Amino acid sequence: MLLGIDLGTTNSKAGLFAKNGKSVAIASRPTATHQNERGEFYYDPEEMWKLVSSAIREVTRGVDPEEIKAVGITSMAESGLLIDKETGAPLSPFMPWFDTCSKPQAELIRSQCDTYERFQASGLHLSFKLGLCKLLWLKEHVPEAFTPNARWLSASGYIAYRLCGELGFDYSLAARTYAFRIDEKTWDEPWLRSFGIDPAIYPNVLPSGTTLGGVTAQAAASTGLRQGMPVAIAGHDHVVAALAVGAITKGVIYDSMGTAETLVGTMEEKPLGRKEFESGLSFGCHVAKDRYFWMGGNSSSGGSVEWLRTLLSEEQLSYERLLALLEETDPGPTGILYFPYLTGSGAPAPETRAKAAFIGLNKEHGQGDIIKAVLEGTAYQLEAIRQSAEEIAGSPIERLQVVGGGTRNKHWLQVKADVSDFTLELPPIPEATLLGAAMAAGIGAGVYESAETAANAIDKNGTGKVTADPGRHQAYQKLYNNGYAALQEPLRRYYLQQ
Repeated sequence: MLLGIDLGTTNSKAGLFAKNGKSVAIASRPTATHQNERGEFYYDPEEMWKLVSSAIREVTRGVDPEEIKAVGITSMAESGLLIDKETGAPLSPFMPWFDTCSKPQAELIRSQCDTYERFQASGLHLSFKLGLCKLLWLKEHVPEAFTPNARWLSASGYIAYRLCGELGFDYSLAARTYAFRIDEKTWDEPWLRSFGIDPAIYPNVLPSGTTLGGVTAQAAASTGLRQGMPVAIAGHDHVVAALAVGAITKGVIYDSMGTAETLVGTMEEKPLGRKEFESGLSFGCHVAKDRYFWMGGNSSSGGSVEWLRTLLSEEQLSYERLLALLEETDPGPTGILYFPYLTGSGAPAPETRAKAAFIGLNKEHGQGDIIKAVLEGTAYQLEAIRQSAEEIAGSPIERLQVVGGGTRNKHWLQVKADVSDFTLELPPIPEATLLGAAMAAGIGAGVYESAETAANAIDKNGTGKVTADPGRHQAYQKLYNNGYAALQEPLRRYYLQQ
């Protein structure tokens, strides 16, 4: 068996899996987020370790420790902290990716670089979320943390350190710092020194899933794991989930449907140019060897549904009522265009100042139509990302693997299929991120020979499918081309004038 750990924004989980991907046990704990007197968010490192230790003990209870061959850790990509490399003591707050305190540092970086050149090196578009922005905020506000022993660790890296006592990064999480060159797979030392940061603050970086060390005696006592069991940083959460569903080859993409929605695909390693930059996608080193991932997301996908549930009822509209209202709508397009930019827009045209909008409402429209319009708008946005990705890849996307909480809404799935003209594949993998973390560690520990071997070992019997209706697709394509895509530029001109 293999053990996966997933450190998420909302929940942190542990999962035990058989080699064929079948779940043995899952345990979940709320990820406790705290806020200080200045309004800044943070995690408590010791609290997070205790939550993870507890979850590990739960899923391994009654299991022979010798049967568990490796543990892989995945996490939210940009969160991290500084620790003392000798003692392991935290030197700084544990900073969540979503805290906006580092916006001024992002603007400082912008003023001192050519963002296109940095994109070519890093694969990223500058954002306050990135690890280097967090590090520069700490340099300004917690300068005493920058001792000679200080080392920056991702959330995955911190839990790996608590398990095996070794410091490290994997390629895919290093690629979310803005301090790592994905083209050379090294920390960008001259770039870091230009900000007065000693490159030694970042530990060694290894391919995703590589065994970092063995479980220590102390960690074994805390978790019940076997001393010496291989520990690996599995990588970026969305990318390990793509491994779990087998979306690791060109033409196969992974769609995670949740509060935010993310589309992830695979491409060969190659120099990034103006075309990739203008796509709005981000790029990085894949968990699968010698490949890049591309990624585009909609931060208010399921979030738009949650927002609307609150607006349409004094008490939040129940899911049962929401689904009943959708049942009453016509099967075709509503004719309403919804632009799902409650928190700005991402790829293919990132703009933090973008606003959400409804266009095309009339007095005949009811609650069900507005709900369905929100589903349609998120599908249109996903279509825009997909088209941009196909242009970058230079070949068509052939298969779309879909997982996440949104898959429980059959109406949303049908709209997505009709807009894209794709057959959606729904693999029976409810915890793709956890499974992917376990698989990555299994590759590093020799349980699987390669990413392809691992993906082929997973039992996908029972995969569901949702097919497009040709007539509805034609109607949706007309609305997408003549409305959703055509109105992007004038709407953005309006946003930027506000």
